[in-house]
Amino acid sequence: MSRVSRSMKNLNADQRRVLFGPNDHFIQILNEVFDCDLQVDADELVGECKNDGLIQALDEMIQLVLENKEMNEVDVRVIAENFVEGKEVTVERLYDRPVGRSFEHKMIYPKTMGQKILLDTLMEKDMTFVSGPAGTGKTFLAVVYAVTQLRNETVKRLIVTRPVVEAGENLGFLPGDLKEKVDPYLRPIYDALYFTLGQMQTERYIEKGIIEIAPLAYMRGRTLDDAIIILDEAQNTTTMQMKMFLTRMGFHSKMIITGDMTQVDLPSSKHSGFVDALHRLQDIDEIGFVNLQNTDVVRHPLVKKILTHYED
Repeated sequence: MSRVSRSMKNLNADQRRVLFGPNDHFIQILNEVFDCDLQVDADELVGECKNDGLIQALDEMIQLVLENKEMNEVDVRVIAENFVEGKEVTVERLYDRPVGRSFEHKMIYPKTMGQKILLDTLMEKDMTFVSGPAGTGKTFLAVVYAVTQLRNETVKRLIVTRPVVEAGENLGFLPGDLKEKVDPYLRPIYDALYFTLGQMQTERYIEKGIIEIAPLAYMRGRTLDDAIIILDEAQNTTTMQMKMFLTRMGFHSKMIITGDMTQVDLPSSKHSGFVDALHRLQDIDEIGFVNLQNTDVVRHPLVKKILTHYED
């Protein structure tokens, strides 16, 4: 255990409330991550810690407060875990450029260095493959980035697709027409769109054809110009489906292909087109490849622990 202290004299009362969080919840997170007993003592935060990096994490949080940037529980946990794991990923590096903004006009920034690398790659490359486990923000960041390009009129359309692979339920036995059958498979995409555009604007764009959300089979025979095209859950494509999709790319377009190689639902007799493409296309310089890790998971802290135990 080592004694730590950090002066709060440069913060006023309102700034301290932001730093500590509701009911000092952010301090509780720091105590949990660093195994501390951090407490407020007059103008100082003091305590005993088993893990190093607390002061650096506090400095990053204070920087956010001084810059009047929003800070929530996820931000605090990510900052703390970055420093306790020895990454020392500074807020300045993560917050130098937003991915986009939400429907409520809140700026959306990368939360981890892996997400920052993903954003940089999306801006640099016309085609990007993103692999990683659940919770790393693959689909969410791809959609936010694409919506930003749509708002900036860099592209005219956003097309989002994914293979419809049955996992335990037969589509023929599900109620409704084809749209009602496949919409549950596309729910994460709608959630990301609603977060960035709002439900009404999303539905208006869909009605006008500015945004198209469809199963992968609907892409056959098309050439997609002036668009950002996202293929989600790409690990469930076959090799031929992946080839079909990649060759739909038209002029002034970008493609983002996301997948999780640990969640392949294809029959054992079929090979994943996503895994095949990662190996087959590695030497093409114009294509970006980003591999997110468990350390890039931005969900409840239990998710990261569960993923680690499954890997073990």
